[in-house]
Amino acid sequence: MLIDATAVPADRGGVGRYVDSLVAALDADGAAIAVVCQPRDTELYGRLAPHAEVVPAAESTATRTARLTWEQTTLPRLAARLGVDVVHSPHYTMPLASRAASVVTLHDATFFTDPVLHSSVKARFFRTWTSTALRRADVCVVPSDATAHELTRVTPAARARVEVVHHGVDEERFHVPSPEETRAARDAVGLGTTPYVAFLGALEPRKNVPALVRGFAHAVADMPEPPALVLAGQPGWDRQVESALDSVPHRLRVIRAGYLPYDALAGFLGGSELVAYPSLGEGFGLPVLEAMASGACVLTTRRLALPEVGGDAVAYCGVGAGDVAAALRELLDDPARRSRLASAAQRRAKEFAWGSTAERHREAYARAAHAAALPH
Repeated sequence: MLIDATAVPADRGGVGRYVDSLVAALDADGAAIAVVCQPRDTELYGRLAPHAEVVPAAESTATRTARLTWEQTTLPRLAARLGVDVVHSPHYTMPLASRAASVVTLHDATFFTDPVLHSSVKARFFRTWTSTALRRADVCVVPSDATAHELTRVTPAARARVEVVHHGVDEERFHVPSPEETRAARDAVGLGTTPYVAFLGALEPRKNVPALVRGFAHAVADMPEPPALVLAGQPGWDRQVESALDSVPHRLRVIRAGYLPYDALAGFLGGSELVAYPSLGEGFGLPVLEAMASGACVLTTRRLALPEVGGDAVAYCGVGAGDVAAALRELLDDPARRSRLASAAQRRAKEFAWGSTAERHREAYARAAHAAALPH
């Protein structure tokens, strides 16, 4: 079994956390795996999966074009040399001429359902590869029933090869933070002792950050001592964020924290008054689950997979700025409800374990190997 981790970026976002955690859980579960990765990640995967064979790819995989070329030419030869029966491609694309069975993870359906939420180039690229995987892969793993429903609506014939496997949450990384972890997170974003509403995610249109900023400003405008809003994550390409920030009154504090180190996230999420994630749609919603595991009260939307993650343990709102404002103010004015939701969120987060996710992936690998062995 070979996992291709070469698409994982240096700054671990959701896909990176999925691949890293899956590799570690598979190795811990006793699976015989090999991992091919960027040279910079060789030591990391050696630590995460001490029983696995870790193979660094050539430096030429550093750009997307070079990586895709390598995937179609060198990866099949590597799989043959290693003698693996399954290649798992965990980020949409896959080798088209490999003799090994193929498993592809498709994280999201919004490239089809809401293409305007992505750049046109990105949407076209991922639509093409998603459609290809649904036709050509032996098994397609998706992280939610919502994603499976949307993808099989696009390609009905592919339903038989789609396997729903929820992500897990890393309980060592995401836990109720200690006072020291909370202080360190506050220091990292320059907060001092000011209470704050947290957001974690790339500032891209799908995350609906302009509505969050405007809703926050409206929700706390008349508070004598309003909390701050802290936006943590990669800059993204949402051009509306700046105009939303420009409209915030000067007495209110909105902090753009940028990318936060992985080790700071539990303190950042769990140390907040609440975590607001008013997304327009998610294939899974890992930041919501990570906030839940960190002991945060979470406010999100009912779009696509988010209710599968949050269940009854989070608060929900609409996607407009007015909807966000009303829900934020209601939660900020009700600390008892925030506390109840935070406790319920911690309990629910324990239902999402990477060990179970790894077990389900092993079943998908066995199914793919069986399907590839059948006469076509």
